[in-house]
Amino acid sequence: MVDIDHQAELVKAGAHITGRWSKVRHYARRYPLGAIGAVIMIIFVFSAVFADVLAPNDPLQTLASASLHAPGADFMLGADMMGRDMLSRIIHGARISLTVGVASILLGGSIGVFIGLMSGYLLGWFDLLMQRLIDIMQALPLLVLALVMAASLGPSLENTIIAISIPLVPNVARVVRSSTLSLREMPFVEAARAAGMSELRVALRHVLPNILAPLIVLFTAQLGAAILVEASLSFLGLGVPEPHPSWGRMLSESAAEYMRVAPWLVVFPGLAISLAVFGTNLFGDALRDILDPRQRN
Repeated sequence: MVDIDHQAELVKAGAHITGRWSKVRHYARRYPLGAIGAVIMIIFVFSAVFADVLAPNDPLQTLASASLHAPGADFMLGADMMGRDMLSRIIHGARISLTVGVASILLGGSIGVFIGLMSGYLLGWFDLLMQRLIDIMQALPLLVLALVMAASLGPSLENTIIAISIPLVPNVARVVRSSTLSLREMPFVEAARAAGMSELRVALRHVLPNILAPLIVLFTAQLGAAILVEASLSFLGLGVPEPHPSWGRMLSESAAEYMRVAPWLVVFPGLAISLAVFGTNLFGDALRDILDPRQRN
């Protein structure tokens, strides 16, 4: 009897896995560009998580005899002016970009969610004050505001995360506020108030879970922007400092002086940045369509 029950559980688990894979195949056929973006993101995340295993050499190890070594058997993507393996530095650079991007999204998104939720739910003077503050922040482009923050805080990994997260707050706050305004008058919110729940509990328990879908899409789209801003700050010397192998700093060190004699120093880091941003944007667009009720059959 126990064996029969165990076999039934295995069959049910297998059917569940098969159903999940069929859904994945369906969405991949319906959104092929989104599937390409998802594959790029998976490779990007896999490289960042297992950088120590995948990298053939220490990204910080210098070898004078390998200075500006062209791509070949010893160095698949060549070596930089200090003899450091470019492949290893690009793989470890994925970890830096992912760390900065995800941390910036989480920090800026958390602040934006709180401001947008409270602003859209409480309204009144708090909403007026927050919206004027957001208008001021949105008057400057994302990169310009990040430059101001990075120049004020100084170059470091932690300061780069803060400098990128603050400009992300207004977009998140606006999306959360607009969703909250449409939800605060819904019958289930009125019922929660009538049941005697506090305003804060209603906002956190009933309103917030219903705005997670647009937040997931927004966070995915903003991840590409955060990676691009981090590379820009590092390129200007205001982002992640040495010895961290940042893609933007690789371009900064080699773009002007070694572009003609060693083009691989510019091509491969630039390609890594482009693919990471391209993949996140494609996946974010597809995820937006998947989670949009108007797109469902």
